[in-house]
Amino acid sequence: MNRIQATFDRLGQQQRKALIPFVTAGDPSLAMTVPLMHALVAAGADVLELGVPFSDPMADGPTIQRASERALRNGMTLRGVLAMVAEFRRQDTTTPVVLMGYGNPIEAMGWEAFSQRCAEVGVDGVLTVDFPPEESHEAFEHLQRHDIAPIFLLAPTTTEARIEQVAQLARGYVYYVSLKGVTGAGNLDLSAIGEKLPQLRKHIKLPIGVGFGIRDAETARAVADMADAVVIGSRIVQEIENAAPEALLDNVKHFVAGVRAALDK
Repeated sequence: MNRIQATFDRLGQQQRKALIPFVTAGDPSLAMTVPLMHALVAAGADVLELGVPFSDPMADGPTIQRASERALRNGMTLRGVLAMVAEFRRQDTTTPVVLMGYGNPIEAMGWEAFSQRCAEVGVDGVLTVDFPPEESHEAFEHLQRHDIAPIFLLAPTTTEARIEQVAQLARGYVYYVSLKGVTGAGNLDLSAIGEKLPQLRKHIKLPIGVGFGIRDAETARAVADMADAVVIGSRIVQEIENAAPEALLDNVKHFVAGVRAALDK
């Protein structure tokens, strides 16, 4: 069984919601990424989303764009990200890891080689922001052959036909983008999320995680009342960007632990 499914099954039995934090691999430094991953798990993360930095991140707001720029300056590559997952797996063999990024670096490596390497190092899912389901069949056949879950984004503007396509192709969980715009944007409308999720669940039987715009424990708790998982990215990346090096891990752990406590109330 894929680690993502096992994690959601366990949380379901415990009547708990999943906390899925996002960090960009290679930010603030190459050496800090794996310690950050372990710190997130220690603070209560259930699934880790690890961003693969890209030079033209169309869905990312300024905070994650800057993180990608820092990571690329540090020399981060797709192969380097995969090596980090392998290093993480030396100590943690149970926490699911999902790579989140864009198609170009994977296309350059080749989907079969990429999928095989993901399986070797312990990647559990791949979310490719710019690969819509209509164009994903061949690419994600490679992933599924290696038991890597293809994960898709849905948005407030997603049509019912697209939702049905995603329901057929997706594995692991589905990521619902809770607002129109880029990561880190404000003006989260909780009532709109509450109206949309039942529509999605008519077609999607997988867990649904909600992200974009969740910046504090109170909002995370409100979203968790409706969704199966809460995804937090920009707010954590902002902590990383603003923290002194010696305080970085403690600051991130403190924030994530606060969200975890709110979800478990």
